[in-house]
Amino acid sequence: MNIPDSTEYIDIANGLAEKVAGRVEEIDEGRRIPADLAAEMADAGLFRLLVPKSLGGGEVPHPELLEIVRIFARVDASTAWCVNQNNITATDSVRMPVETAREIWGDQRAAITNGPPSRDTIAVPTKNGYRVTGHWDFSSGSSHGTWLVARGPVEGRPGEIRTSLVPKVDVPMVDTWDVNGLRGTASLSFDLDDHFVPENHTYVDSMATYEDGPLYVTPKVPMYSIGFAALAVELARACLDDAIGVATKKSQHGVSSPMIDRPTVHRQIGKNEVTLRAADSYLRSTASKMWDAAVNRGEVELAIRAEIRMASTYAIRQAVKVVDAAYEICGAGAIFKRNAVQRRYQDIHVIVQQFQGRPTNFETAGRYYLGLDTIGSL
Repeated sequence: MNIPDSTEYIDIANGLAEKVAGRVEEIDEGRRIPADLAAEMADAGLFRLLVPKSLGGGEVPHPELLEIVRIFARVDASTAWCVNQNNITATDSVRMPVETAREIWGDQRAAITNGPPSRDTIAVPTKNGYRVTGHWDFSSGSSHGTWLVARGPVEGRPGEIRTSLVPKVDVPMVDTWDVNGLRGTASLSFDLDDHFVPENHTYVDSMATYEDGPLYVTPKVPMYSIGFAALAVELARACLDDAIGVATKKSQHGVSSPMIDRPTVHRQIGKNEVTLRAADSYLRSTASKMWDAAVNRGEVELAIRAEIRMASTYAIRQAVKVVDAAYEICGAGAIFKRNAVQRRYQDIHVIVQQFQGRPTNFETAGRYYLGLDTIGSL
């Protein structure tokens, strides 16, 4: 199989993003990436970008994945969200038993989807495997996913969190995804009830990896955070560009001067350009530190992970402010579903409600800088 290099993947993403742009209403209304479009993305390798080449993946450097996420975010946040989440989850291909990884990624259209477990989730050890019971939400990309990731504690093994891999065809999805933003992510739920999972379809994150490249020494949590923050920044960029376009052409009812001639509009645009560029600059520099550490030192130290948590949360929350300002500038026309600003407004307000956008993340980072135990994930 001919595997593109990272530069070719950027070109592929640009081409497919054009197709996504022409189908954003279909994605939003259908609450999923259309099957034919998802299949084309899978065939192009866009759901195996971080899978090692030894398993037929792209193994692209993380900065290239971020650029691909940004490319899709400029046209549709839901598609970008799936690209980020599905690919980072796929780095577990080097933690699971190699025969299982080959089973999964031997399918060119493979994609694994994950979500957080409910409190009552449990895996009970049994002969040759586990009996898994529980409920999982937010399984983004479930419409095109082929395997489900079910994480949870193990009975009788305090502190152990084990991941079980279950073919999606074996599990009925539960459609709880009745939301206003990120509608196209198909972030459905699923239940397992005393479901048998073979031992070789399970693993724990602490298992030794059989690949030691920089992608596989980088923890998933900071990679998720940076990717979703990059998505938020690009969404806000598109929204602000839309607002600038409106301001150059529009006059508001009851106001004598065109918007382009009003100092208040000048100030709004200028302040929000600074806000967005500053947040993006901090995010990019922190992402660069993370990758440099992984490449040159073979680990991402806690200090860098704390900074990633701050930079990602800050970028997401600043992006919300920029989108809100752009929405205001666009006026009454922004309230209609046909307006891209309305969709982006809904998307960003779903993004900020997720774990990566919570203001309590600053507390986690603050505790680190005060020399205290961190409460929360870095």
